Amino acid sequence: MPKDNLLFLGSRIRSMRKKCGLTQQALADQCGLAVKTIQDIEKGRKNPSYETLSLLIERLGISPDSLFPAKATPEDELTQRVMGKHKSNYNSTEPYAWRGNTISDILSKPEYMGHTVNFRTYKESYKDKRSKATPKEDLVIFEDTQEAIIDKETWERVQSLRKTIRRTDTIGEANPLTGLMFCADCGAKMYNHRGKAGKARDWAGRPNGKRRPDRDEYNCSRYDLGNQRYDTYCTTHLIRTVVVNELLLEAIKEVCNYAQNNEAAFIEQVCSASGERQKKAIKTIRQRKQRSEKRADELSRLIRKLYEDNVNGKLSDKLFEQMLHDFELELDGLNTSITQDQQELDRISSESVNAEKFIALVKRYTDFSELTPAMINEFIEKILVHQAEGKGASRTQEIEIFFNFVGKVEIPHEEVELTEEEIAAIAEQERRRAKKAEYNRRYMQKNRKQWKEQQEQAQEPQEPIELPLVQDEKGALSA
Repeated sequence: MPKDNLLFLGSRIRSMRKKCGLTQQALADQCGLAVKTIQDIEKGRKNPSYETLSLLIERLGISPDSLFPAKATPEDELTQRVMGKHKSNYNSTEPYAWRGNTISDILSKPEYMGHTVNFRTYKESYKDKRSKATPKEDLVIFEDTQEAIIDKETWERVQSLRKTIRRTDTIGEANPLTGLMFCADCGAKMYNHRGKAGKARDWAGRPNGKRRPDRDEYNCSRYDLGNQRYDTYCTTHLIRTVVVNELLLEAIKEVCNYAQNNEAAFIEQVCSASGERQKKAIKTIRQRKQRSEKRADELSRLIRKLYEDNVNGKLSDKLFEQMLHDFELELDGLNTSITQDQQELDRISSESVNAEKFIALVKRYTDFSELTPAMINEFIEKILVHQAEGKGASRTQEIEIFFNFVGKVEIPHEEVELTEEEIAAIAEQERRRAKKAEYNRRYMQKNRKQWKEQQEQAQEPQEPIELPLVQDEKGALSA
């Protein structure tokens, strides 16, 4: 009997024995066999005789066909020869339970845009058995070779979102605004700070029985990490997440309503603004590119002069190598910058206005009552946060919102003249606000003065208390 059949037979007898609640010794005694025979059969080491199998079948109450595997069909035999005996870990009950790396691999493939990618791997030598991944810049991509599943804008948006790591914090969820907010002054990313707040305290630092609101805010990363990574500091640019969400929802509503009701005017305005931005960007990039090219030419002449001075003996070999290394590093950086500037110029010149795509996006949404992560990712490109001005009730802070496809949009507003009653109401409101601020200032000044006096009295040295003298039985006096 083949080895596989023996193993299958042994496992079936073992399972039925356990199902009957018998030990190997009990089964051997009831069948009139040795325990060693039962052990060898269950481990697939012994080919039992017909008499032995008959005794086991009668005692366990099983059919002879169940002790042997089903005969394989020609198709199964062919599959086994081709595929081998590898057993897959595929779970048929959950066919869509994909791993995270599977989803990540799918999202990063440009084939879903209708492209063909060749030479993903390579070998350094024909003798190597292991392949290495080809760098992205060395891939050979043939565009539009088949029908696309997703459009280019969606795919690029997905890649942009995947570059930003959104970690869960103490609250247990990731903030969808992470990676979209930047400092308007230094250009650094804004860091999100969230957590459970503790008990509230009064002006003297004493617990007042209340609880502070949970912390959820953004500030400039150069302010937090100024001591660690950067030579220059930046201000806080502190802004609460709830304020940003309210401004985003209001801006999305306003822009979408204007685009739906004034489609022609909106397209004309976006085209005009996009043209102006392109002109400014092209001018800035060209000036930077010209400066880099001029400096690269100077470095090339200096390198040739170094070689001549070294050959003529005017420059030592050590100094020559040092200066050549520095010049080559600077020249490599300039060449990289020139290439990037040229690519940016090509992109801007070939870029078309996408106002129609934004209007198509707007028409897909009918409910703007709640700000969702999907709405943020589809509408918002980036948010620039400026430093706040003023304090207290007079604190103001500007943020710039840039939309996908259209950038920053300025909605025209009609100037409304205020009536005398409205002007008087605004003046009265400002007067009450100033009066309240003055009252709070005096109240806090009075409390601080009283607290300071109490602290000074507590620190004053106290005079010792004289206890009366008591005379004991022997006539001695004691306190």
